[in-house]
Amino acid sequence: MLSYEPLWKTMKQQNITTYTLINTYNINPRTINNLKHNKSITMYTLERLCCILQCKPNDIVEFLEDRI
Repeated sequence: MLSYEPLWKTMKQQNITTYTLINTYNINPRTINNLKHNKSITMYTLERLCCILQCKPNDIVEFLEDRI
């Protein structure tokens, strides 16, 4: 299972909002919705977020064990 909790922490530390991602960096609102609901994103999007936030993928996403 994916979790984008690290993304929200990274954004908060850098004072970047979802509004900024959408309106300044042209991140699609649907992508923001996917992030909020822990749905998958493309590697291209992950790379863009890393460039925007000047961070590594681990600062955006973490993989959690599935609980069956």
